Amino acid sequence: MADETNDPAPYYTRHVFCCTNVREDSDPRGCCHARNGTMLRNYMKTKAKKMGISGIRINASGCLDRCELGPVMVIYPEGVWYRCQSREDVDEVLQRHLVEGGRVSRLMLSPDDE
Repeated sequence: MADETNDPAPYYTRHVFCCTNVREDSDPRGCCHARNGTMLRNYMKTKAKKMGISGIRINASGCLDRCELGPVMVIYPEGVWYRCQSREDVDEVLQRHLVEGGRVSRLMLSPDDE
């Protein structure tokens, strides 16, 4: 087993995965892209740069398997899931979670949410 104390420093302090998955319109689960997930991910990336937030990576993700709750994102290493439906929601996550280190309780998803 590898000695984990020799791991290199992380390249990013936080990684944000924003679902931008596309499904057929007929799919009953829907998709995050149809709920503006791609637009919100692009907005988040641009806004984070404007805010000068460093050490993070905001990625587009394929399906995160919480389609009905979308658009969704997850932030690691914390493993906190959010449902962001507007630019204001994204702004709040950027400020509270990524800048201040807090959480946006009203947008957080729990494992039991369906």
